[in-house]
Amino acid sequence: MLSMLEYIKTILQKVSFDKSLFDKELAKAIKMLIPKEVKQLKRWCYLQFGKIYRAVLNRRFARVRFT
Repeated sequence: MLSMLEYIKTILQKVSFDKSLFDKELAKAIKMLIPKEVKQLKRWCYLQFGKIYRAVLNRRFARVRFT
């Protein structure tokens, strides 16, 4: 069984062809995960999508507070 984080990674890969869909799914993902998982997601997203969606990633992760 996939963890929620792994499931979200799968979803983001599947919607990565569309910027607005990627942005929407990333926003939902950040709300669903605990802070530790969001940190892991952030690291993974920048490695996977940093070249094409850097602005989206910067905007979404700038609002996250890692407490």
